[in-house]
Amino acid sequence: MTRVALMVAVMAVAAQIAIPLPFSPIPFTLQVLGVVLAGFLLGPRYGATAMVVYLLVGAVGVPVFANFRGGFDELVGPSGGYLLSYPFAALLAGLAAGAAANSPRGRALAVSFGWGCAALAVIYALGATQLAVVTQLPASVAVAQGVLPFVVFDLVKIGLAAAVATAAAPAIASSRA
Repeated sequence: MTRVALMVAVMAVAAQIAIPLPFSPIPFTLQVLGVVLAGFLLGPRYGATAMVVYLLVGAVGVPVFANFRGGFDELVGPSGGYLLSYPFAALLAGLAAGAAANSPRGRALAVSFGWGCAALAVIYALGATQLAVVTQLPASVAVAQGVLPFVVFDLVKIGLAAAVATAAAPAIASSRA
């Protein structure tokens, strides 16, 4: 429970490191880093649980979402699809922990990065879909505003999360034993 609570706190902080973009209703944040790290460090079950708790805390009005926002309206608004994707993305990233642990030592980073990219694809798919539906934008415009500006930076965040998780893997494995 402590690790789940800590990851919820990390997500709340990561959401506040937000840079609004003039051409998009979606701000640049560090949330992708937090989501993927939750999965990598906590595993699929607890990583997803941390993201569900994060969403519940925000849904009841605690300002843990980007730009100190909270409330159910955030989950059904333009950025809600990204938020709602977090438990699924953390679960998918959490599968990396097992896959990386079963990989040869030198491949763990690449395996984690690959699973992190799969988690990112889930975030983008659900996020851009809800962005298009809520704002009534064509899908191509929703992708241009809600995905393309973020790809390079999100890949860097996934690489960072994979490096942290790979470096922390021995300590995590010994704490679970």
